[in-house]
Amino acid sequence: MSANDVIIEKNYYNGQWVPGSGARLAVINPATEQPVGHFHEASAEQVDAAICAANAAFPAWSALSGSARANYMRKMTAAIRDHLDDLVQLQMANCGKPRSEAVADILGSVECIDYFADQADALDTQRQTPIEYDIPGYRSSTRLEPMGPVGFILPWNFPMKICSWKLGPALAAGCTVVIKPSEVTPFTDTFWGKAAELAGLPAGVLNVVNGTGAITGAALSEHPGLRKVSFTGSTRTGKSIMKAAAEDVKNIGLELGGKSPILVFEDADLDLAARLAVEGVFYNAGQCCNATGRLLIQESIKGPLTEKLVEQYNAVVLGTPDTPDMTMGPLASKAQYDKVTGFQDIAREERLHCVIGGGRAAAFNTGFFVEPTLYDDVPRSSRLWQEEIFGPIMCIRTFVSEDEAIIEANDTEYGLAASIVTEDDERAERVAAQLEAGHIYNNVSVAIPPQTSWGGFKQSGIGRELGPWGLAGFLEVKTVTSRD
Repeated sequence: MSANDVIIEKNYYNGQWVPGSGARLAVINPATEQPVGHFHEASAEQVDAAICAANAAFPAWSALSGSARANYMRKMTAAIRDHLDDLVQLQMANCGKPRSEAVADILGSVECIDYFADQADALDTQRQTPIEYDIPGYRSSTRLEPMGPVGFILPWNFPMKICSWKLGPALAAGCTVVIKPSEVTPFTDTFWGKAAELAGLPAGVLNVVNGTGAITGAALSEHPGLRKVSFTGSTRTGKSIMKAAAEDVKNIGLELGGKSPILVFEDADLDLAARLAVEGVFYNAGQCCNATGRLLIQESIKGPLTEKLVEQYNAVVLGTPDTPDMTMGPLASKAQYDKVTGFQDIAREERLHCVIGGGRAAAFNTGFFVEPTLYDDVPRSSRLWQEEIFGPIMCIRTFVSEDEAIIEANDTEYGLAASIVTEDDERAERVAAQLEAGHIYNNVSVAIPPQTSWGGFKQSGIGRELGPWGLAGFLEVKTVTSRD
């Protein structure tokens, strides 16, 4: 199968491939600014048809044993492995990612679905649990039951991978699903429909509708036929989805923005600190909700650490996915390019001290490339310190004491992730306990195994994905109390 065969320019619902009835939209290669494909947007009526299919399929799918659902899920990941090379090439063309990152995306989705297939197996022995208490004549037990048909509204930064964080637990729990990929990067997420088809999933269990947030996404989030909508994206859009879900008190899962700090203490290994900070802000060209964009350095080591940071910045190889040894590609879209370069404009207006970078990557005549950028002594009031940039820009502030570092780190409306670099294990544990974030990294790179949890405090979201917490997000708890 060629990469062109993998590009599915249709929607998939009720076991059928159906062209969209709405506007024809181009999908742009961010390295060349040329179309990599097109699709027709799904209308509100087609979203309704997909949700009706999910409702029709729910009784039979939810009645299957967990091991039967796990068998289908493992067939889906086998289909992805069979098409791995084509999906990687497509991910590189659609997202501008280095090959290593594209491979990590696709294989990460396989790992996640396989993990939740194991959880589906385990559900067969966990469905009903007695409750211990002492009231004569009474006995109670809890039952875990699938929530019902659910909808996913997906982001453009990690196609397939983030979908797997939602799809895996939903299918394992016994839910049926309707997926809306991002219109910026729709093609690999649309392949979930092909994987379902190749795995022989019953019609209506997995459905895919392509389109914009304004049309297709709004129809999905407002539809009363869904029991839950799970969204990953900006805090602003998340608030809109909350409002739509409130109309019928629909359950929601929101993984939203971040402004993650990395705290480097004076006893830190400086080479490690520089590597972790730069990896954290340059991976996927900084288009990560957990990007280490706020660097807090203990004042006594600022000079030597900044020198090492500049060395790391200079080692970045910016290029297209076919550039030998490239380590960072373009931003994913013109809209994101405008946003990030807009922050560079704001930095000039605010007269921030730019250590390196600060503009468009001059070596490229086309493509959404920006220079890796480092700003020093950024005031707490700066928009670059306060707002999520979603690009390869890092800002530095210093601190004197541990208490000051914690206050600075928590001084944000977000709370998704945070990193600590110190050789003092007791300090690392002490600081981690006080940071207001959903995932803390001590002296390690940002990694998100499916066995762990993902989600944030404050305006970084509601609920958790991955691990047993992700599975619980698609299960309802029912208590049955009977005469003993």
